Amino acid sequence: MSKRPIAEPYKIKMIQVLRQTTKEERQRTIATAGYNTFLLHSADVYIDLLTDSGTSAMSDDQWAGMMLGDEAYAGSVNFDNLIAAVTEVYGYRYTVPTHQGRGAEHILSQILIKDGDYIPGNMYFTTTKLHQELAGGTFVDVIIDEAHDPQSTHPFKGNVDLAKLQQLIDEVGPEKIPYICIETNVNMAGGQPVSLDNLRKVRDLCNQYGIKVILDSTRTVENAFFIQEREAGNKNRSIKEIVREICSYTDGATVSGKKDCLVNIGGFLATDDEWLFEEAKKLVVIYEGLHTYGGLAGRDMEAMARGMREAVATDDGVTWRINQTRYLGEQLLAADIPIVVPIGGHAVYLDAKRFLPHIPQDQFPAQTLAAALYVECGVRAMERGIVSAGRNKETGDHNYPQLELVRLTIPRRVYTNSHMDVVAQGVIDLYARRAEISGLKMVYEPEDLRFFQARFEPC
Repeated sequence: MSKRPIAEPYKIKMIQVLRQTTKEERQRTIATAGYNTFLLHSADVYIDLLTDSGTSAMSDDQWAGMMLGDEAYAGSVNFDNLIAAVTEVYGYRYTVPTHQGRGAEHILSQILIKDGDYIPGNMYFTTTKLHQELAGGTFVDVIIDEAHDPQSTHPFKGNVDLAKLQQLIDEVGPEKIPYICIETNVNMAGGQPVSLDNLRKVRDLCNQYGIKVILDSTRTVENAFFIQEREAGNKNRSIKEIVREICSYTDGATVSGKKDCLVNIGGFLATDDEWLFEEAKKLVVIYEGLHTYGGLAGRDMEAMARGMREAVATDDGVTWRINQTRYLGEQLLAADIPIVVPIGGHAVYLDAKRFLPHIPQDQFPAQTLAAALYVECGVRAMERGIVSAGRNKETGDHNYPQLELVRLTIPRRVYTNSHMDVVAQGVIDLYARRAEISGLKMVYEPEDLRFFQARFEPC
């Protein structure tokens, strides 16, 4: 008996017309943008896979909630709804809203990190690491080695290497480690999940030394899908139940609501630690807004509250979301395109080192590939390699990460599989003439987070 295909668990009620451009137009456009896809205008992009952050399509229920925005400066009813939703979905008692996830990262770093501290994590994320450094800390990568190998098929490449964590504790002392930051569905590793077993062991080890466990819970719903699918004893549990257990092993979380919570703006810091909550309320007033709105309109808080409930109301939404990512990834694997495996949750990652082996890393192969893909088919993707890794603060030289990737990030509920067919064919066609592609040189870079604004020219 044949297996029935999975269809979108929704129907389309509104569309946005897309504009197609010619290759000649795109060649001029990418040159004007300094070969940086972040500097392209969205009107010049056909299929936009730059990010899944804030690019989701909201539901009719979320849009209805927007009309119920209580724009009171203090004590908005939408704030109360948000608090209730966070407690229901994630399990934390206290919540401080922020304009987006990096606002929560900033506040957390300012509260917990002192000069000379070390913050271990399961691979860096760009804004998280920078906030930790600006607060006087040093990030230390304690992810398992398999995470740095794009061809490893380890089912939980986001796991913390407990031996690496113990070694750091022994070297610097637990008093120098305010918390460990655990990211679910690790972005820079290719959207790779963390197991419940690993989270329990991290929690137990940190308890021995009084070290807090803070979750980057931006993609915890997607991580829960992989736990349900791959980790023994979880097959018959709901995504919602697994999300609650993931959070139960932590002291708090920073969340960008622009991913799992299905909104275009918004985030929050959540915790069970009353002291951390009180300190966060002080700082959010300085940097974001009053602690009952944190830089958000009431309508945005309402949409986020409804979105986070919607994300776990059934397992259908995240199941379709992961399957669409796999639909694209499996087409590329069938064509022998080098990508990160296992296929991740929110994106398919092209392995630029294997795609363009003739381009040395200091000629930015991932940046080159992202620009070339745009010219080829109008698809906008993002570099995740040497440009994103930045420079060594002491030597001034580039940091050279093992992974040199191009992220094809799929927005939630936005594109159909026909769009994925177009993306796949564009990548396949480009791969066929990969030898014609030459590298780039950087002609401008800001000091921090250079991948957003750096400009390049062909070598």
